Formats: sequence, C-alpha cells, structure tokens
Amino acid sequence: MASDQDKQRIKQLLRKTGNNLCADCAAPDPEWASYTLGIFVCQSCSGLHRNIAQISKVKSVLLDPWRPAEVEFMNSVGNDAARSKYEKQVPAFYYRPSHKDCMLLRDQWIRAKYERKEFIHVEKQEAYSAGYREGFLWKRGRDNGQYLSRKFILSEREGVLKYFNKNDANKEPKAIMKFHNLNACFQPAKIGTAHGLQITYLKDNSTRNIFVYHEDGKEMVDWFNAIRAARFHYLQVAFPIATITELLPKLTRNFIKEGYMEKTGPKHTEGFKKRWFTLDDRRLMYFKDPMDAYARGEVFIGSRDNGYTLAPKLPAGVQGYHWQFGITIITPDRKFLLTCEGEKEHRAWIDAIQAVMERPMLPYEYAVEAYFKHKP
Repeated sequence: MASDQDKQRIKQLLRKTGNNLCADCAAPDPEWASYTLGIFVCQSCSGLHRNIAQISKVKSVLLDPWRPAEVEFMNSVGNDAARSKYEKQVPAFYYRPSHKDCMLLRDQWIRAKYERKEFIHVEKQEAYSAGYREGFLWKRGRDNGQYLSRKFILSEREGVLKYFNKNDANKEPKAIMKFHNLNACFQPAKIGTAHGLQITYLKDNSTRNIFVYHEDGKEMVDWFNAIRAARFHYLQVAFPIATITELLPKLTRNFIKEGYMEKTGPKHTEGFKKRWFTLDDRRLMYFKDPMDAYARGEVFIGSRDNGYTLAPKLPAGVQGYHWQFGITIITPDRKFLLTCEGEKEHRAWIDAIQAVMERPMLPYEYAVEAYFKHKP
C-alpha cells in the first residue's frame, strides 16, 4: 500500500545528485519518473516516454501514489546509473538534445537510448556513423515551393553532401555541398513539419538554403547525425591539434536569432521594407520570405575591437519607417538601418548582435570580412 512515507522518500530521491535534472534533456527540477527505467524526467519528456509504454511507464512524483517496491527501485537506479548504462557508448558527434530543442530530436534521443539501445550495441549506430549514406528526402523547390523526392548522397570519402534531381546518381548532381561550410538545423516551425531540416552551405561565398523532410523521424535524425559525424571527421583532419571539446560546437549550429525587421537601402532615403532576418554566426542575412533559397543581402558582423558597433536607435532625420524601434549597425564601411515592431524583439535583436560583436574575431573570419568588403 502507498503511504505518506513512500511519497516523502520519492521526493527525497529528487535531491540526490543527478536526479535534480531531467535524465533525457537536463531540464531542471523534474517532477515525473519512469518507474520501470528508474529515472526522473521533466513533464515534456514524460510525454515522450509514453510513446514507448512497453518499455517505460511514467507517473508524477508529486501527485501519484507510490508503492514501496517502486520507491526502492527508483533508489537503486537513479539518473546517473541509468546514463552509465543507456549512454555508455554515445559517439562524440551524436547530438544530445536539451530541453530547448525540438520534440523530434528529444523523441528520437529517448527512443535511441531505451527502445533501440543504440548506445549499448554499437552496431546499431551504423546508420549515421558509416561515413556514407544515401536515400530519398522531400526537398522544397527553390522557385515553386513544391516538395519533390530527391536522392541525397553523403560521402566522407568525397567530403560532400549532394543531391540529384533524377533517381540516377550517375548523372550530374544538382548541388554539391562541401563539408567545410555545411550546416544543418531543425526548423519545424518555419518549415511547417515536425521533421523539417534546414541545410545551409556556401555557394560562391553566399548562403544557400535547402529545406528537406522525411515522414520517418528516425530517418531524419539519422541524416542529421550523419552530417555531424562527417563534419566531425573532416574537422579532426583539418584541425589535428584541436580537442573534441573544441570541435563539437562547430559540427552543426542553430541560428542565433531569426525574425522580421524592416530595413532601408544604403542611401537611407528609400522606404523601409519588411524582411526576414537570420543571424547565423557572423552573417546577418535578410530574405523576402523565410523559405527563400538565397538571401537578398548579407551583413558581416565583426567584433567591437575591429570597428563594429551598434546604436539602439536610428539616426536623426531618417524618414519612411513604420516600426518605431530602431537599430543602427555601424561597420567600418557603412551603416545599416533596421527597425523592429515591438520593444521585446528590439531588445532581443540588440542583445544577439552585441553578443557577436563582443567576441574577438578568429583568424579565418578576417578572410570572410575581406570578402564582404570587396563584394560587389
């Protein structure tokens, strides 16, 4: 029979080292538990555990009754011991989602650990660790927005990801994306599907966007981790003295910030036009539509030490804007005038851009800056 003593004991277990963070996404103060796996999880992850009910059964720590045997099992396992078992052989490149990541990444992380046991049995990791992957993904057309099936091939030996308009991979690929400037990030809200992935690469030093998805969530996350694996091995060769800790943040990256702002032209006499802006590392790009393949323009955001500053307003006398919250980005060559619709977005954009400006520029970034200065 459940008792008040059992309830108190299960609450006390939350204070043990490791149990104070969700076992799967590290969200603080979890209040749910899988009493068949012996772990404490957040409410969001508890919902994902219900998808594997044959393995994981969950209940509330605070609201549900607890039997003595269940409490003893939770005490005998706990989050740290479960991680040692289920995350024993997670590849360095494999993306470990946090509570801020999309549901697909977290769902497949949970399934990989407990349902498929990929990190106990290394042979189950071949789908993303083999160095070669091919398959069909739904790709959004650059001009018409229609999704069509396209064959994608990722090859570590060639150092590229490529896709083909026709099924015959012996024909010329439609695009060749080299690993050294390839990125991928999940964009479910923007793309409109839970499995939507945005792939970016540089073409003639301008950013090219490709939007893809697959009906099978595992397939999509396997592609994502295959890209990370390929980037990891490429960077290990390119930077042989770099540590794994230094390389991991470079495998893939989420955009720092995205959203609508208004902008005017270089002479500051044109009317302000609404554009979708993406801050990706030091590139501030603007698009007519969030799903455009190419940016209408890109601004390099250097460091404050190199003459890049920001003013939280527009210069006096500027006309023609509708949104009232202005931003002036000052580069060594010119000023860029932007406006935000509301105060909250204004503050968020200022914080994001200033954080980039506070970072010292790395050696390779000077070459990128030089390109922007000489860009026609």
